[in-house]
Amino acid sequence: MPAIVLVGAQWGDEGKGKVTDVLGERVDYVVRYQGGNNAGHTVVRPDGEKFALHLLPSGILTPGCVPIIGNGVVVDPKVLLDELDGLAARGVDTSRLLISADAHLIMPHHRALDRVTERYLGSARIGTTGRGIGPAYGDKVARVGIRMQDLLDPGILRKKLELALREKNQVLVKVYNRKAIDVDAVTEEYLRYAERLRPYITDTRLVLAKALERGETVLLEGAQATMLDVDHGTYPFVTSSNPTAGGACVGSGIPPTRINRVAGVIKAYTTRVGSGPFPTELFDEAGQHLLKVGGEYGTTTGRQRRCGWFDALIGRYAVRVNGITDLVVTKLDVLSGLERVPICVAYEVDGERYDEIPMTQTAFHHAKPVYEWHDGWNEDITGIRKFEELPANARRYVERIEELCGAPVSVIGVGPGRDQNVVRRDLLD
Repeated sequence: MPAIVLVGAQWGDEGKGKVTDVLGERVDYVVRYQGGNNAGHTVVRPDGEKFALHLLPSGILTPGCVPIIGNGVVVDPKVLLDELDGLAARGVDTSRLLISADAHLIMPHHRALDRVTERYLGSARIGTTGRGIGPAYGDKVARVGIRMQDLLDPGILRKKLELALREKNQVLVKVYNRKAIDVDAVTEEYLRYAERLRPYITDTRLVLAKALERGETVLLEGAQATMLDVDHGTYPFVTSSNPTAGGACVGSGIPPTRINRVAGVIKAYTTRVGSGPFPTELFDEAGQHLLKVGGEYGTTTGRQRRCGWFDALIGRYAVRVNGITDLVVTKLDVLSGLERVPICVAYEVDGERYDEIPMTQTAFHHAKPVYEWHDGWNEDITGIRKFEELPANARRYVERIEELCGAPVSVIGVGPGRDQNVVRRDLLD
C-alpha cells in the first residue's frame, strides 16, 4: 500500500489530529514530517476523553500503530519527554514511538533568541510562539544544527554546542543584553535527555522503506498548514518548514512515487492564529459565534483564533499546491443556526477582481472578500452519518465548496468526536 499524506488546507487548526486518529486504526505507521512543538492536535476519543498532542503523531493513541517523528521535525527533548510522561500517566502505551536520528534538536539558545528577536520586532512581529522553532530551522539550513543522533555521542554533542554558543552567546549578550548560556549546564541537561530517548532513536527512513516494501500503510501527518508553508504560504507570516505535501517526502525520506493520495483537511469556515493577512476575518457577532461555538483556541498556545468565513480561493490554492485528491471538511456543525452562510469566491484589490490569490504580498494584504451568500440551516447535525440525511442547505454548501475548490469532499466532520463524521468516500480505498 502506498503512502498517504494528510495536510492542512488553510492556516492550521483544521482538525488534522481527529482525521489521523480516525485513520490510525487502519494504518500501520503515522509519521509527523515537519514542525515542532509550535503545533498541536486535539483528539477526542469515543469515550469523550480529550488529548492535546504537540510533538507526537496522533497515531500514538492507537494501539498497534507505530508513531514516527521524522527527520523534518525539530524536537525539544524536554517537551517531548513531558508529553510522553503525560500520556503514560493516562495509560497510553508510548513504547512504539520511533524518532529519526536526523531530526534536529531545539536548544536553549534557540528559545532565547526566538523570544528576544520577536520582542525586538515590536509591532512588526511575526507572531511566533517563542518556542525556538524558527532559530532551530535556521541553524539546520546554516549547517550548524545539533541532531538527535548527537545525543548518542557526548563528545560530539559538546563540540557542536561549544561551536554554536561561540556565536549565539555573543548575540545574546552584546546585542540583546541577555545572560550567556552555559555550555556545561546545557551539555549535562541534554545528556540526561539522551538516557531516556536512546531507545527511540533509529533510522526511520529505513524503517519506512521496509514497511512500504511489505505492503503496509503509512500515513504522513503534517503540522500547521498550506498557508503557513515557508515557501507557499503568506510569507513572512508563516512557519519555518514545509507543511505542504512536498514537505512530506523531504521530512520523512519517502519518495514521491510512493505517495498515491493527498487528503486536505479544511474547516467549513476559516481561522488563523498570529499575525498576517486574513481577507475573510470577522469582527462582528458572526465572528463571535464561530469563536465560541467552534471553541477556537489554540491547542498548543491557548491563543484565541481569528475567525472568518470560508475562503474558496485559499481552498482552491491548497488543492493545486498539494495535489489534493480528497477534501475533509470539518466543523460543519458550527455553522448550524446561522441564517445565512457566505463563501468568499473572489477578492477585490483596488477595484480589480481577483479569482485567484494575488501574486504579491502587498495586494494580498489589501484584498477584500467578494461573497456568495447561501441560506443556512437550524437543524442539529451532530448525530447524522449519511450525506443524504444532512439538511438540504448544508448539502448545497458542501457541494459548493467541492465545486469551487476543485476536489471531492470525501469526509464531513459534524462534531468533535472520532465517530462524528459523514463519510462519502473511504480515504483508504
